Amino acid sequence: MRVGLIGTGAISYKHAQAYKNIGYRVTVCTDINPESGRKFAAEWGAEFVPTYEELCRHPNVDYVDLCTFPDFRLEPLKICAETGKHIQVQKPIATNVETAREMVAVAAKAGITLGVVSQHRFDDSSIFVSKAIQDGRLGKILQADAYVKWYRSPAYYSRPIKGSWDVEGGGALINQAVHQVDVLLWLIGPVTEVYGYWQLGALHKIQSEDVVCAMMRYANGATGVIQASTAFWPGYSERIEIHGTKGTAIFTGDKLTAWDVENDQGPPAPVEREAMSGASDPMAISLTPFERQFLDFGEACKSGRKPLITGEDGVRAIEFVLSVYKSCREGQKVVLG
Repeated sequence: MRVGLIGTGAISYKHAQAYKNIGYRVTVCTDINPESGRKFAAEWGAEFVPTYEELCRHPNVDYVDLCTFPDFRLEPLKICAETGKHIQVQKPIATNVETAREMVAVAAKAGITLGVVSQHRFDDSSIFVSKAIQDGRLGKILQADAYVKWYRSPAYYSRPIKGSWDVEGGGALINQAVHQVDVLLWLIGPVTEVYGYWQLGALHKIQSEDVVCAMMRYANGATGVIQASTAFWPGYSERIEIHGTKGTAIFTGDKLTAWDVENDQGPPAPVEREAMSGASDPMAISLTPFERQFLDFGEACKSGRKPLITGEDGVRAIEFVLSVYKSCREGQKVVLG
């Protein structure tokens, strides 16, 4: 597959390495900063073009990988819809639900594949627990929680756009913990109610939250807690904890670190102790789940099937995040519809 990459910031280098590992080629790239874009092009053997419009129309691109801030989504997607090119966007899908839904509608009307990068569904731990839940090994799910107690330095937020409402859509929940939101919604199902509290700029000089916590109720009756922060020095590995009537599964970072199930039967759990996490360094993350997601997306583009993570999944994640934000602003429970 030939990939056109829009945005050549830090995450694009992870994407480029993953593409190289699976035999895909980054053939074309662009960036609003030409110096950054040309540097990336030289390093990865890609052609630099000055505009995203040119990239989305380029004959040597099979699909577009959008690695920009989440306020820039619809414009390239609409050109991809015109040219019949598939498009994968970095999380979150957008900064608001209206844009996210329009993206899904435009892609569907044009018959192009839309995916959202949320690579932790492709961790060995996530894959194992997903099947285990489907097989009933944890019993009825009672509680499912996520804790993302990370740290980001003042330098990380040195640009005014970081942590801003208009460009990034918010802070720790939408930009860091959205991965865990996606995994919980995938494993447990939709959330029907949330009640949240936040602290805006508790440590950092940003508009949005660097500390937030919320209680939630799932459609299946389970309850849960989600906590997200970029203010807790030195940063701690994220955790997902799932408790059922038969036992408990705990993810730490990208690994399954606890599997305590009464009278368990089935394949042995891949329990490990050493996990990779972006707790204090955003780039200290494994390439393997990226490789798996990109292979899945490429196969979806070629075969016409849906990718494992669709635009609709991205909409559900952003609906949850913005419902928490609404609850924090209004000081009351929000019912998701």
